[in-house]
Amino acid sequence: MPKTPKKTEPLTQKPTPKCLTGIKGFDLITEGGLPKNRTTLISGGAGTGKTLFGIDFLIKGADYKEPGVFLSFEETEEEIYNDLASLNLDLRGLVSQKKILLEHVILERKDIQESDFNLEGILIRLEHAIDSIGAKRVVLDSIESLFAGITDTGVLRIELKRLFRWLKEKQVTAIITGEPGPGGSLTRHGLEQYITDCIIFLDNRVSEQMSIRRIRVIKYRGSNHGTNEYPFVIDKSGLSVIPITSA
Repeated sequence: MPKTPKKTEPLTQKPTPKCLTGIKGFDLITEGGLPKNRTTLISGGAGTGKTLFGIDFLIKGADYKEPGVFLSFEETEEEIYNDLASLNLDLRGLVSQKKILLEHVILERKDIQESDFNLEGILIRLEHAIDSIGAKRVVLDSIESLFAGITDTGVLRIELKRLFRWLKEKQVTAIITGEPGPGGSLTRHGLEQYITDCIIFLDNRVSEQMSIRRIRVIKYRGSNHGTNEYPFVIDKSGLSVIPITSA
């Protein structure tokens, strides 16, 4: 008797593991949060809420028993506390409980020169911070400050890939902040869309003398997500996304 050909099972792609952010509304529009153990870019102009998004992500992480590290290349620890003074966010308390670690890295001019640029010092410091509290979440603020001295796109691409690969190997869910560059790019370097797994864009525009904040998921590799612009607000309890298609 002729053999009955075996049925081939259709190839199904495994869903991308998600990390709940705990940010109101955001986990709804992303169907579960940020890609777990991957890097997300939060892009937006000055004052759009990028740093607050990152800090809120770490604060909410404490509820999920996921300690976090905030590595700042711009603001000191005290400046960050002052920025949050008007909000009911217990960042100081979580830092004192070693659930969050704030690190301010001063980049000297020699550290960011293209001729001898090396991430090794940053990675050593970041690894020590992660290991000291068992961090599962990391925020780097910002990518412009870290790579300010690099103009060669080839060098930049190599160093970005190295950084993202290192974060993936450390099994942390990471956020990197950036500001839009010329020509519609989402960072001043313009290479982010080829490397990151997820890109979130924040916008703050003024219409009829009213400030309107919007958030949009531009890219989410391996996952469904809402593609609209969604309103979001910053209130006493942090950041909240309103998951509706129009407002």
